Amino acid sequence: MQKTSARLLSLLSLLQARRDWPGALLAERLGISPRTVRRDVDRLRELGYPIVAFKGPDGGYRLDAGTELPPLLFDDEQAVALAIALQIATTTGAGIEEAAARALTTVRQVMPARLRSRIDVLRVTAVEHPAIRPDPQVDSAVLMTLSAAVHARELLRFDYVSASVSASAPRAGDDEPTASPPRRVQPHHLVTWGGRWYLLGWDLDREDWRTFRADRITPRIPTGPRFTPRELPGRDVAAFVAGRFRGSDGSGDWPCRGEVILDLPAATVSGHARDGIVEELGTNRCRLILGSWSWPGLAASIGRFDADIEVVGPPELKDAFAHLARRYADAATHTPPPLH
Repeated sequence: MQKTSARLLSLLSLLQARRDWPGALLAERLGISPRTVRRDVDRLRELGYPIVAFKGPDGGYRLDAGTELPPLLFDDEQAVALAIALQIATTTGAGIEEAAARALTTVRQVMPARLRSRIDVLRVTAVEHPAIRPDPQVDSAVLMTLSAAVHARELLRFDYVSASVSASAPRAGDDEPTASPPRRVQPHHLVTWGGRWYLLGWDLDREDWRTFRADRITPRIPTGPRFTPRELPGRDVAAFVAGRFRGSDGSGDWPCRGEVILDLPAATVSGHARDGIVEELGTNRCRLILGSWSWPGLAASIGRFDADIEVVGPPELKDAFAHLARRYADAATHTPPPLH
């Protein structure tokens, strides 16, 4: 029979593996009597583990939620996954970087050498582009408040900082922020996009779906009454948010989409076509279907390919190429006045 300490760890590991354990099955798995199981459960309770007993034909035990977080056991794969998630969390901008780093240190120092070697080969580094200001940090308490309201389906009232006083310029897709009065929003989803956190919800005053940058939100407490969730157009959160940031109606597609023939190999074009569709038409010829937020934007995006272009359609794309051609021609022939 295992020593008491080893047996307690085995019992704890089993209790974490599934919700309910019949007492007889626990005794069988551990090779002990039901009476010893009861004594070991009492020992774990004394150590702070909230284990509850349930009655019935297959009466047994359940590891329940408590008021404090007791020590936990993880198998090898869980421990590695946790360490990787903590390392990624240090780069999320969610305001938990320091806590995640401390938790990663705690997890790593108790890992066996075989597991430490697996996570030490992964090094996640957040690199800031010199031309782009770093995104503002979001208070983790704000994220938790927003997340709790989403989960509870409770109306949110919050102040939303004006873009003119925000630490950085708004990105495409940001809602038009205002300082007052407070926004009244039915929160539906907390999402990330381009390294920033956003709240997606139904704005009661504007009667429309809106996205709000979480770093500009100051929640007002308490939250409001519960609400019945509305049906999101398309029912796909990712597609809806992507569509809003692209400037479309939320369907997930670009508002402007065109088709061209390029005198380039399909393999060359596909590596730079983002979510475009590339079809090979020959050794050095391919069809490209691509979308953008505007027709001039689409024409400019296609024009970056160093190749002859044949526009298949629609006419708006041909007009956009003609418009850009005139603009570029003017830029090439324009002579700026001398500087004094």
